[in-house]
Amino acid sequence: MSRIATRRQWKRGLIGGATAIIALVVAGPFVFIHFIEGKPPAPLSLTTQTTTPFASSGAQATTTTRATSLAGSTVDGTWKVTTGSSAGYRVKETLFGQSTTAVGRTSTLTGSMTIRGTQVTGGDFSVDMTTVTSGQSQRDSQFHGRIMDTATYPTATFALAHPIELGKLPSAGTTVTETVTGELKLHGVTKTITFQLQARQGATIAVSGSIPIVFSEYGIRNPSGGPATTGSSGTLEFLLNFSHA
Repeated sequence: MSRIATRRQWKRGLIGGATAIIALVVAGPFVFIHFIEGKPPAPLSLTTQTTTPFASSGAQATTTTRATSLAGSTVDGTWKVTTGSSAGYRVKETLFGQSTTAVGRTSTLTGSMTIRGTQVTGGDFSVDMTTVTSGQSQRDSQFHGRIMDTATYPTATFALAHPIELGKLPSAGTTVTETVTGELKLHGVTKTITFQLQARQGATIAVSGSIPIVFSEYGIRNPSGGPATTGSSGTLEFLLNFSHA
């Protein structure tokens, strides 16, 4: 074989290899995001199932909030966070030009609220941040390590700052929207926030909401790392089921 022919084959092989590498870099993230990781779970709300899709056992825990009547009983008293509750984060992410949404959740929550007449006189909940998982080990390692440092800041908490005046008690199955103010403690930083939540009374009282989080305001490092980049903010979302204590 002549030197010229050998050189031509070598060049073809080099070009083919480079083309394969480029295709892998471009197509790899698309395949991972759309076929391996799959669609992110829907935002937590009263109209979706409460989900903890990334349980360590690999099994999905799902419950549906049912708008059944509490006829004959009073809503006065203390209500405790019960099964079917979930909380976590939602952050838009870009991987090699492909857009996706990173979601992590946990069902390890505690909390309570107190109702007197037509007022919610108090309420709080706490999230065990050490149990938040996304189903992706590398992402979870970054979340629990350099981003949220859950060993140092293992819990996130929220507590109402003022009572919620309902005006009148809604009937079973009716969804109400209220603006609330409270103290959110996240990553060791406490801030007063105001946001809207939705609530519905059924066999339990279900409450959902989402809170915009600007990372720098809580001393949280930007989650960007390696080929993945994010913006400067994300969302803390929750769906709480309360049962009468």
